[in-house]
Amino acid sequence: MNRFFCAIAVGCALLMSSLVSAAALPDFREIVKENSPAVVKIIVEHSARGGAPGQPGADEIPEYLRRFFEFRGAPPPQHEQMGMGSGFIISTDGYIVTNNHVVDGADSVLVRMSDRREFDAEVIGTDPRSDLALLRIDAKDLPVLKLAKNGELEVGEWVLAIGSPFGLDYSVTAGIVSAMGRSLPTERNENYVPFIQTDVAINPGNSGGPLFNLDGEVVGVNSQIFTRSGGSIGLSFAIPVRVVRNVVEQLKADGRVTRGWLGVTIQDVDKNLAESFGLDRPRGALVVEVAEGGPADDAGLQAGDIILSFDGTEIPTSAQLPHVVGLVSPGTEVPMEVMRDRKRRNIDVEVGGLGADDSYSLVAGGGASGQGGRLGLVVEEAPPELLERWGINGGVVVREVAPDSTAADAGLLPGDVITLIGSSPIKSVASFEEVEADLPQEGSVPLRLIRRGSPLFIGLKLKG
Repeated sequence: MNRFFCAIAVGCALLMSSLVSAAALPDFREIVKENSPAVVKIIVEHSARGGAPGQPGADEIPEYLRRFFEFRGAPPPQHEQMGMGSGFIISTDGYIVTNNHVVDGADSVLVRMSDRREFDAEVIGTDPRSDLALLRIDAKDLPVLKLAKNGELEVGEWVLAIGSPFGLDYSVTAGIVSAMGRSLPTERNENYVPFIQTDVAINPGNSGGPLFNLDGEVVGVNSQIFTRSGGSIGLSFAIPVRVVRNVVEQLKADGRVTRGWLGVTIQDVDKNLAESFGLDRPRGALVVEVAEGGPADDAGLQAGDIILSFDGTEIPTSAQLPHVVGLVSPGTEVPMEVMRDRKRRNIDVEVGGLGADDSYSLVAGGGASGQGGRLGLVVEEAPPELLERWGINGGVVVREVAPDSTAADAGLLPGDVITLIGSSPIKSVASFEEVEADLPQEGSVPLRLIRRGSPLFIGLKLKG
């Protein structure tokens, strides 16, 4: 009898545990019921000569961070190609948000509602840098989605996506936030979006659809996936709502986007560089080049400065700086905290503007020196044509790097052009040798070089 009651007790305990676990899981039914009507399917048509952007041939699709698009059915006629994506309504008078790559180059855009109504859509504006687009349809009293006020998310928080993966209308998937502030540079090496990474199942056709929190608010727009198969493997990326709000407001008002621009080339700070510049740990964005006449140049920023905070926001890595600067309105004066010559300084800068169609990139002889010197380098004067091609006004070219030397340990390579050691400019072999002779016996010193046209800082660990 005791065994019987024990078995009942164990069974009840297991049942209660199961009920408690089920109660702890989120219930998405109300979110789906209330918000599905404002999620739309977007069908685009492209002329064959232009092709469908985001819809390359199977042999052209990269295996990493694939921007997803959808083509279904038999091959189209030669005069057109079709594609599909998702979007969502943000105002009762017909404004709709989707991805730029969904509508880029489209000859026509059709919006299909959950009640099967269809509307021709006008593209109000696009922003390739954030991969966002704003559409409008001629309709009134439409259901709308609410954008989260601040969009603050925490890793581990539940999120939900609604879209049309592989053309399957209004599919719902859920998961958690895997990471925040992911940096995924574009093909132009631009990095203005701090992506939300989730494990929500996102597939071709979800592109441009909303990502919800448990309050039913939009916290992001699904944009990219990491895949080796063409389908979801649990790595998806969404544009955060604070970027969406900023871009949509500008597209609505002007049809284009202008974002904050500082005019610097930056790199991360590693352990050696942190020690070289007097930091207690690796952090900040190291300025390796300043655009002549740009906002940073006007403010007095210099190569070798480390930006520790911008407009009151800490900059833990260089990838975070474009995210912060891009959201500042051009013409706004903001404070920066920088490390220069091992001392912290406060510098005010008036942020410039970078339009949607603007591009700005910083690309980024004589006799040879002796037999290697303290650093283990043989250098020679940089030829004038090299200086002109790379836009620099002086430097020495590394010809040999001695094995097991300070330079070899730091990763210097033949062909590198050295332009700065510590805070001393290197204009010639003579200046290089003079600076080299005055280096301390021990410690770390930053060295700036140009490698294949791109500026770079490395830390020299000096040997006594």
